[in-house]
Amino acid sequence: MGQLLLFIVVALVVAAIVFGVTVMMSGGDSGLTPIEPDGSAVPLPTDRPLGEDDIAGTKFDTTFRGYRMSQVDQALQRAAYDIGYKGELISVLEAEVTALRDGRIADADALRRAREAAVAAVPPAAAGSPVIELDVVKPDEPVLPEPEPAKSEPAAEPR
Repeated sequence: MGQLLLFIVVALVVAAIVFGVTVMMSGGDSGLTPIEPDGSAVPLPTDRPLGEDDIAGTKFDTTFRGYRMSQVDQALQRAAYDIGYKGELISVLEAEVTALRDGRIADADALRRAREAAVAAVPPAAAGSPVIELDVVKPDEPVLPEPEPAKSEPAAEPR
């Protein structure tokens, strides 16, 4: 029994020496390296207006309690900014069309210049970006005229 125990101890010492030499020859153990998260975040683009594919392709890093709140908050702020900007731009375009239909060329030109200046001055959207405010006059009449009901002729009496 004593010889078996001695044999096991010698085998463990030899295995430890072989392992140590192998580690030294191979360059050593790099230790615990930081791991990459399973899914890496895909942020919203900052150099152009958002599109449908940008929102659909956005991904957030996950944490123990869900998504990283800072990434979600930043994406929501950016989406809100773009939606507000596009809403203002649509209002200006509708007012411009209404002015043209009503024959108010000077008003339409002023709206066109404001729209072109706003589009040219679009900064990369980020938190705290300046909001471009345009004074838009809401039209009294709808932009598109109501369709007139079809006039039907009285039906002929059967003979």
